[in-house]
Formats: sequence, structure tokens, C-alpha cells
Amino acid sequence: MPGTALPRLVEVMERLLGPDGCPWDKEQTLETLRPFLVEETYEVLDAMSRNDIAGHREELGDLMMQIVFHAAIRRREGAFDIDDVCNAISDKLVHRHPHIFGATTGVETSEQVLAQWEQIKAAEKAAKGIRNDRILAGVKPGPALARAQKVGTKAGKVGFDWPGWQGSFEKIEEEVKEVRTAIEAGDQAEIHSEIGDLLLAIVNVARKVGVDAEQAMIDATLKFQRRFEYVEDRLTERGKTPPQSNLEEMDALWNDAKAAGIE
Repeated sequence: MPGTALPRLVEVMERLLGPDGCPWDKEQTLETLRPFLVEETYEVLDAMSRNDIAGHREELGDLMMQIVFHAAIRRREGAFDIDDVCNAISDKLVHRHPHIFGATTGVETSEQVLAQWEQIKAAEKAAKGIRNDRILAGVKPGPALARAQKVGTKAGKVGFDWPGWQGSFEKIEEEVKEVRTAIEAGDQAEIHSEIGDLLLAIVNVARKVGVDAEQAMIDATLKFQRRFEYVEDRLTERGKTPPQSNLEEMDALWNDAKAAGIE
């Protein structure tokens, strides 16, 4: 039965976090691991999109390592360990599949399975006292820009919104000033907060003018990458690397990339 190798990974992580373990690993916290968890998730999806079977296996391992790492940190806090994680998801799957593990009958199609799943899930939340009647309750966690746009859309549907794009655009201008004030004050927590507010304001403008903010960011990042690679290639032709160049030369090449129509 597959799964017998998991204890080895848990043991390796315990060694890394032990008294004679790795200094870097021992310095990590749940907060510092947050970006790695997101990064590894995207790398799994990337390998899948390229049908890279070996890469898929490797990236799943990296993602699993993050799960084991998180559980190890929580175990040191006295909260839970990897066994609790595995048992909890196993119990959930059994509970939400009574047509397989219980006596429930008449659930034979995918549609019936999904309807039953939602009923059981709603009952579980009700038992925990979790409200599901909030306006924004249906917005699931996901990529930050996409989630922000969904939150804005839901709030807008009940009237909590500027009537047009102009009001949202004025909010961007207001937030830009507040970001500058926070930076000049050197208040890191306030800088963090104000940049978040600015990003949210930009997402709201995107929503008002019919632009998918997540896709716009993906496209802009890819465009930046293609133009930067153009700069690298031209520097290579000159026998240079970016560190051997300077901003003036690279900026000129960047403008060349734009003029060449690299989008």
C-alpha cells in the first residue's frame, strides 16, 4: 500500500529542526514559510500544465515538505502534528462519503455526490457555529488579486461601491499619497497596510473597467520578463551580463524592446 515513505520525510524534517539541525530551517516560522507554500503550489500547477511527469512528482514532494514543515512547527507549539493532519482529512473524507463508508443509498451520480457533499459540509459548519449568511462568505481563498476582485464585486452588488470608475480612481490617488506618507515616516507596519489598500483600490478600478486584475498582472509580468530577456540578449551580443552593465544602458535597451513591439 502506498504511503509507507511518509514517516521517512517526517523523520528528515525532525532532524532538520532538531538541536543539531539546519540553522536556516530552525529559523523559519509559519509566517516566513507562507510565500514558499504559495510558490510550491504554483510550481505543481506549472508542471501539470506542461505535462512534466518527473517535474510533477518533484514539485508534489516539495509541496508535501511544506505540509510536513508546517505540522512540525505546530507540534513544537503543542497544537497538532502530522498524524493529526492525516487523521483529520481521512475522517472528513469518510464522513462526507457515507454512500461509500456508510449505509447511505441512492447516491450514484457525480451531481448527487456533490449535492450530498454540500449538505454535509453545511451541517458541519452549522454544528461549529460558523455563519454562512454573510455577503462575502462565499468568496473562497485564492490568488490575492482574483479574490480581491470577487470581494469587490460581491460588495458592489449590495450597493457598497462607487457609482463609476471615477470614484474608484480617486481612491487610488488618495492611497498613493498615504503610501508616500507611510514610507516617509518609516513605519513598516503602516507601509504594509497602505500598499495593501493601494492594491485593493487598483483592483477595484480594474473591476469597474472590465479588466481581470489577476490576468492583467500575469500578462504584465510575462511582458516584463520577455522585455528583460531582450535586454539580456542584447547585452550578451555586446559581451556583457546585466551586472556588468548599468541602468542607463539597460533602460535604453528596454526602450528598444518596446519599440520592437515586444509585448
